[in-house]
Amino acid sequence: MPYKFEKLEIYKLALDYLDLIYALADRLPRNEEYNLRSQMIRAGTSIVLNIAEGSTGQTDPEQSRFLGIALRSLLETVACQNIIERRKYLDMEELKIIYEVGQKLFAKIQAMRNTLDSD
Repeated sequence: MPYKFEKLEIYKLALDYLDLIYALADRLPRNEEYNLRSQMIRAGTSIVLNIAEGSTGQTDPEQSRFLGIALRSLLETVACQNIIERRKYLDMEELKIIYEVGQKLFAKIQAMRNTLDSD
């Protein structure tokens, strides 16, 4: 029997986003291994973990707090993408798909959070 969070659309989308983050991080130069690469993976992982942690046995305000942390971590991955583009490690066309998935995930997390806050 799956856990509650495993049924959530935002959890599944966050896992897809994390897969993209890992693929992107694997393409970064070796000199970014302990900087951008590590930071992006940790932030992407934080999105998934906070959605999971906040989903079960929490009050609505507490779940909303965890979703807020997930949103901040998502924004951190976007900032890393901006740095990657600025440093010309990859071009924007290559970053476009992950950016769009991030926007979709952001909107869905925010919508879920708004629903919790309005109850």
